[in-house]
Amino acid sequence: MAKLYFRYGAMNSGKSTSLMQVAYNYEERGMKVIIIKPKTDTKGGNKITSRLGVERDVDMLLDTNEDAYSNIERHIKNKNTINCILVDEVQFLKSHHIDELFKVSVIMDIPVICYGLRTDFQMEGFEGSKRLLLLAHSIEEMKTICTCGKKALLNGRKINGKYVFEGNQIAIDNEDEVEYESLCPRCYFKYKAEFELN
Repeated sequence: MAKLYFRYGAMNSGKSTSLMQVAYNYEERGMKVIIIKPKTDTKGGNKITSRLGVERDVDMLLDTNEDAYSNIERHIKNKNTINCILVDEVQFLKSHHIDELFKVSVIMDIPVICYGLRTDFQMEGFEGSKRLLLLAHSIEEMKTICTCGKKALLNGRKINGKYVFEGNQIAIDNEDEVEYESLCPRCYFKYKAEFELN
């Protein structure tokens, strides 16, 4: 039986790069993959981009109310055999999408490998990630380091170069420069204390 995999890590842990490497490995062996990402992830448009400068087209942009199982079923009818489904930025998917991807792995017997964040910049879980932690057959951490050199577990949000610890879970703001940084817990709480003093 195929499995539903959740490969999570803090920002800059190489999730998108790893996804593209897995796609390449399948295709090098003459196998076919479907790459999915949530429509809400507007970074890169219909492409997956890596900080290494590598990019790749997405086969399916999944909207909030769409049924992942039905979309994959339709895609397979048009493309014949699919050997693996890869999902980028899975944290932005809804719970029902995760249920549908779980069903794909079990009923269609196709491995589904999901890459994403476990928590947001306030240490809260994303809807898609929370559901994956309950349903995934396999959960794997992708590791990265904080600027101090320790293992990064958390994500810090910077707006115009300064750490912030309040705001919407998903930042869609064209006026400010929003960026994220992987942080160890000690640095996270240090920056949070500095934020609360101001």
